Amino acid sequence: MKILAINPGSTSTKIGVFHDEELVMHNTIRHTPETLSHFSDAMEQFAYRRQLVIDTLSEEHIPFDFDVIVGRGGLLKPIEAGVYEINEKLLSETRNAVYRHACNLGSLIAADLASSLPHCHALIADPGVVDELEDIARINGCPLMPRFTIWHALNQRAIARRFAKEHNQHYEDLNLIVCHLGGGISMAAHKKGRAIDVNNALTGEGPFTPERSGALPALPLVDLCFSGEYTREQIIKYVTSGSGMMAHLGTNDVPTVLKRIEKGDKKAKLVLDAMIYQIAKDVGSLSTVLYGKVDAILFTGGVANSTYITDQLKERVSFIAPVYIYPGEDELTALAMNALSAMRGEQEIKVYR
Repeated sequence: MKILAINPGSTSTKIGVFHDEELVMHNTIRHTPETLSHFSDAMEQFAYRRQLVIDTLSEEHIPFDFDVIVGRGGLLKPIEAGVYEINEKLLSETRNAVYRHACNLGSLIAADLASSLPHCHALIADPGVVDELEDIARINGCPLMPRFTIWHALNQRAIARRFAKEHNQHYEDLNLIVCHLGGGISMAAHKKGRAIDVNNALTGEGPFTPERSGALPALPLVDLCFSGEYTREQIIKYVTSGSGMMAHLGTNDVPTVLKRIEKGDKKAKLVLDAMIYQIAKDVGSLSTVLYGKVDAILFTGGVANSTYITDQLKERVSFIAPVYIYPGEDELTALAMNALSAMRGEQEIKVYR
């Protein structure tokens, strides 16, 4: 089974080619802010990123003869976890998604490339809108704004299954708190194979992140929106990509902040420590969702490469449960293995309705 996996992110497009379980090619294409500044939003980058995928495969001498192309799923309506065939309804709703994030391009590029090949399937797997919340977790103080999820479902579920396999257990038998630490931060309570509570990592919940605001006080935010100084689009961009460390320190790059701390920058240390503090506080909150019965706490994502951060997190939360660190993410492999499993009939290929 020849599989092409495509994972578009805010600042990169990752491509993986697999022959069954074997990774035969991996490439991360970085997109500079200067390059992306020519596009008004991520959705306008479709043709640019699609061509980069084609060019990269050609440069790597990879024949364009895939059995399945699987893309990172976009910000659709809430759906259950699993693998989905990309159909016209899914594509239409992706093109018209309210949140125009780069991840939306995954299904669009996958479907477009697969359409040029005979008998090639186009799939998505565990998109960021996977919704397994318990009903009690949907309620907040404002019925006009019920809670919904946007999170790193693909990587979180893959890491949870990896942990279970490493410990000769089944994901469906464990209670885990999994935290994806990246440009966005998602934190979930996984109860016996379902993420029953998770923050919305894009629209303003949870801790602040390298570039996102996290939870904000409601009344000052209302005042900001009605100040007349900002448009709706400017506020959204600020909250989702211009806040957090970026707003405080002028950068969303954790290694850069760590170098500033090493040189004695006290403000940089305070801001980064505050982010760590908020992450730890939310881990504590999620432990109550599981009644304190937590088998392990897992930290993953690019930010988990920093021992400065993970050591502090361990110090704050290890009293709850053992802590395990899985730096980085392997979403390409997760995409490919989900696709392979589905094509082999080991899991259902679902229909998006």
